[in-house]
Amino acid sequence: MRWSFLLIPVVLGACPATLTAQSGSPPASPPPRTVSATRPVYKPRPHAIGFGFVATLGANWQMEGFEVAYVRRMQRGLAALSVSTRVASFINESTMLGGSKGIAFGGTIGARTRMKSFAQFGEEDQGTAIGADLTLEVTGYTSSGSPLSRTQWLAISLLPALSIGSGDSPRFGIVIGPTLFLGDGKPAARGLLAFRGEAPLARRERVP
Repeated sequence: MRWSFLLIPVVLGACPATLTAQSGSPPASPPPRTVSATRPVYKPRPHAIGFGFVATLGANWQMEGFEVAYVRRMQRGLAALSVSTRVASFINESTMLGGSKGIAFGGTIGARTRMKSFAQFGEEDQGTAIGADLTLEVTGYTSSGSPLSRTQWLAISLLPALSIGSGDSPRFGIVIGPTLFLGDGKPAARGLLAFRGEAPLARRERVP
């Protein structure tokens, strides 16, 4: 009992100090660190070069050759406008060997719609898209040593395509569709098949 009376003043003296320490405001925590992780913004590369193999489809004499194109990629509206040149030879599809004759030159103006993507390889942000688009082309041809009755004609093509690639990346596609040949005779309809690739020409530039 005597020791308990002696401990009372000690406990009463310690309580105010303890309560004061507990009631004090906690030390201010340091402000959260903000990390400035700004990614560089790039201008899209509007200039590209295209290349491909082109062939008309059907029996008898058909054209098969290669093309090289300059492609202007658009930021709004259509996906791209292109100007290309073609060099082709006439192949007789009815013969197995020795069915080549003459040569044809063509100049093409084309307009391509934006791709409608339905699948993708890789990550969502940096993946490679697979989709479909549509190209309208107008081509003027002239030929030398042609086995056909005409030597010059105009062709209008509407070409759906299965394409791989999106954004600022290279593109590859399989194009197939109808082509209408107009000349000094009766208009002729053919199919056109092309395997095409497209790659940007210049480096991307940073936007300040």
